[in-house]
Amino acid sequence: MQPQIGEIKSQGRPSKSQQMVPFSGTFPGLIYGTGPIPLPTLDVGAPRAIKSAGPDLNPLYRNPSMSADARLQELKLELPPAPKPVGVYKPCVVVGNLAYVSGHGPLKSDGTLMTGRVGADADKDAGYAAARQTGLAILATLKASLGSLDRVKRVIKVLGMVNCVPEFEQHPAVINGFSELFAQVFGPDHGVGARSAVGMGSLPSNITVEIEAIFEVE
Repeated sequence: MQPQIGEIKSQGRPSKSQQMVPFSGTFPGLIYGTGPIPLPTLDVGAPRAIKSAGPDLNPLYRNPSMSADARLQELKLELPPAPKPVGVYKPCVVVGNLAYVSGHGPLKSDGTLMTGRVGADADKDAGYAAARQTGLAILATLKASLGSLDRVKRVIKVLGMVNCVPEFEQHPAVINGFSELFAQVFGPDHGVGARSAVGMGSLPSNITVEIEAIFEVE
């Protein structure tokens, strides 16, 4: 006989795999209290490859324990000469376990600077290249000041300034040129810190990008 409205058809005692089990703990973004909570099994599949919007970061994962100085060699990166001050300041000041690096521009190995205003004289890709070159200049300063890049423990804070027209809105995409370089050299954790990316009406000598940063050092 079919069950009538208001009746409940018995399903029998649930199996062990269907029973509720007590659990108390936390997951990211969720907090659970003690009580009967079902624990479903999720099939997330095989890990997926991580793709970057910029340069290939695969060397990081092939050699996770490689030193920063050794990574420079593996990535075939050429550092420009460490920039000299053009005003009354020091390129790098170490206080305790922190290294404060003054604003750097995109200095090339031949001593010239990458110039141009993004949105007028240069496009976004040129800005990205300038930010990456600025990162190489900062690496040169760190190496000259510390003796070895292996003394750098992590990136703490980056301020990236883009010389651009008022209508340009993709400042973070430009400063990614710096950030992805440092992720390659120091790793996707220690090489990535807090960051600001802003636009400027002008920069000294019409350089395309200026970046300053703070690092934790040994």
